[in-house]
Amino acid sequence: MTAPTTRRRLALAVVLAALVSVTLPATAQQNPPAPAPKEEEVPFWAIGKPKTGPGAAMAPVPAFPIATPADKLPIAKMKVPPGFKVEVYAANVLDARGLRQGDKGTVFVSTNFVAGKLYALVDKGGTREVKTVLDKLELANGIEFHKGSLYLATPKMITRYDDIESKLDKPGDPVKVYDQLPGDVPHGWKFIKIGPDGKLYVPVGAPCNLCDPPSDTYAHIRRINLDGSGMEIVARGVRNTVGFDFHPRTGELWFTDNQRDWLSEDLPQDELNHLTKPGQQHFGYPYCHQGDFADPELGWGKSCDDFVKPAALLGPHSAPLGMRFYTGKMFPAQYHNQIFIARHGPWNRTKKYAADVVVAYLDKNGKVTKIEPFLTGLVENNAYLGRPVDVLVLKDGSLLVSDDHNGAVYRVSYGK
Repeated sequence: MTAPTTRRRLALAVVLAALVSVTLPATAQQNPPAPAPKEEEVPFWAIGKPKTGPGAAMAPVPAFPIATPADKLPIAKMKVPPGFKVEVYAANVLDARGLRQGDKGTVFVSTNFVAGKLYALVDKGGTREVKTVLDKLELANGIEFHKGSLYLATPKMITRYDDIESKLDKPGDPVKVYDQLPGDVPHGWKFIKIGPDGKLYVPVGAPCNLCDPPSDTYAHIRRINLDGSGMEIVARGVRNTVGFDFHPRTGELWFTDNQRDWLSEDLPQDELNHLTKPGQQHFGYPYCHQGDFADPELGWGKSCDDFVKPAALLGPHSAPLGMRFYTGKMFPAQYHNQIFIARHGPWNRTKKYAADVVVAYLDKNGKVTKIEPFLTGLVENNAYLGRPVDVLVLKDGSLLVSDDHNGAVYRVSYGK
């Protein structure tokens, strides 16, 4: 290598080193670009909520974080028809929702958002012990009792606990029955019941307030064999049913359905529906609400006449949940084979109402002739004193009513 070449390379190296020494500090002093602000996640219940006005302030009504003591429960406020009496069946049942009675008389109570438990109410000679059977459950709202076994449904799967009444302290591991549920949280909590055909009926709610999901995946009621096989869809266009029962004479399915939110204070009304042709009927969601009101977003080009009309309307945003045909003998004859419906009461309505139990009366042709209040008095000063969730006809003919707001179960009886 020649001397001039060496000198040129050395000079070039010095220049590059100088440039690097100037550039690196300047680069190091520059602030890195700020990350793009994350868009705040909107809870599913708030999608579509008004941006201003009274509607903007509405949110789900929180239940009490601890159960209301028995002597503070609103029994004195409750009103029932003459001859009936309401009493506390069990207190300290935090987040009490679904109700089922076992063969040995044990009353099982499910929970949903707050407690994550399954309770057993065990009779101790006139008093009832509240026993926690299962804990740390995920939205395990749906329960059913059949031939000694308790079926339990979460948004993701259905499991079974065999011989449960003999194993309240140690129920053991469950048997998996069915794991083909979508698992969505919005409207993912279940109500399950075994029909007169021996099959287990389970709803899959819409994963939203208003959307048009695949009808084979969401917004329907399906049934399966008790081993989880043979799934078939029996009703479509069902937004969110958390209560159904089968007519004691015809065996046909009746169900409540909660309609869409954020349309207005008074529209749409929630529904009581009647399935007469399993697998062939569509009940309107998301195209038509309350049987005669086309949705302003998704109802274009649709006719409400193409869908099954509700058997009865239950009031705007009244949140009808559990329902049962009365099959006992304690109540007067006018109530036999009629439908008792628990209305939870609206959270997305400025004027609160419902929070009651009503009776839907059917004629001999299965038509609803009227709906009358049965248990009332739980709304005061535009606030809830209690919020009924489910109803259950006990073996003695009395009626249980669960209240997730207070964490309690009430018993309604007739006569002495």
